[in-house]
Amino acid sequence: MSDLLRAPAEIKYAEELDWLESVDDGPKPFSWRLSPKMVRLFILGSERADGLDREIAQKWFGDRSFVERSIVTLASDRGLLLIGDPGTGKSWLAELLSAAISRNSTLVVQGTAGTTEDHIKYSWNVSMVIAKGQSRESMIPSPIMTAMETGTIGRFEELTRSTSDVQDALISILSEKYVSVPELGSGEGDDNIVFAKPGFSVIATANSRDRGVNDLSSALKRRFNFVRIPVVTNKKSEAEIVRFRTEELLRRHRIDLDVPPTLLDVLLRSFADLRASAAAAGSDDEKLESALSSAEQIGVLEDAILHSNFFGERELTARTLASSLVGSLVRREPEDLAILNKYLHGVVEPRGKEEGGAWPEFLEGGRDAIATLS
Repeated sequence: MSDLLRAPAEIKYAEELDWLESVDDGPKPFSWRLSPKMVRLFILGSERADGLDREIAQKWFGDRSFVERSIVTLASDRGLLLIGDPGTGKSWLAELLSAAISRNSTLVVQGTAGTTEDHIKYSWNVSMVIAKGQSRESMIPSPIMTAMETGTIGRFEELTRSTSDVQDALISILSEKYVSVPELGSGEGDDNIVFAKPGFSVIATANSRDRGVNDLSSALKRRFNFVRIPVVTNKKSEAEIVRFRTEELLRRHRIDLDVPPTLLDVLLRSFADLRASAAAAGSDDEKLESALSSAEQIGVLEDAILHSNFFGERELTARTLASSLVGSLVRREPEDLAILNKYLHGVVEPRGKEEGGAWPEFLEGGRDAIATLS
């Protein structure tokens, strides 16, 4: 695992999944590797009441009802659509579900304007077709078709960014649970049809901010159960998410650097302030373009940690954190710069005078970063 830039969840947590499978005596739907209860436990972590001989760490932080509804959906014959703002952990939840259920989270189609039907059905190995003609051997199955043939979970990221033709092709797969291959002829037998095996399902994700890009048809919506993942605003939950991801980051980069609780609090409160400001804004020009999600908080902290490790005193400071926040959140000039400047002078400056602590240094770092970008 150490030689992988980013190991998928089934490799990263392989030992944990093996252990859970060895002690799992619950009923398993279809070809699932773990029972629904164990899938939930793998994702949300163990509690003392579970009576396990070892602790299972929490990997996704959010309302347990979202996870339970997702698991129940996948145990049926309906697809699962995780929808929410960018950075709310939709893709991470989809990966964890696939890893726990199928031990394979890599059967993924990325939805873009350039995604075609071939990406969700099949294509052909041209050299083999020239040499031997069209056959099952010369066919290249898509990740979705591979999931159908193996009775596992296929994933479709950013569904609303794909065109209506691709979405229509997915309707057929979710409804009929097979794919016809007309190039293989229409003789007797089923060589020209790929049937889905029990256990096959699709987890799709969609950003609520993409509404209007390629809206889902009513027919496709009926094939999915929707689970809406909200932005985490609970300070305790958000702190757990940021802490969990930061510890992973430090381990991956082999960095020995402490994140002082006071600076984590500054980061959390800053994002909470900026979200409140965005909610009260009268127009889009008065809002930061950033979604201000937990994922973006982690990105700000990662940037600050790496900068401190490579170019600083190997110690995270409020000044570096402020510089990273400004650098990460400014995407439009001059609008975002003006919003952050107003925040620093209207909120951070009086808070620094009242509370002291890391806030005055955070104010200085923010001002310097804005001056550099202006």
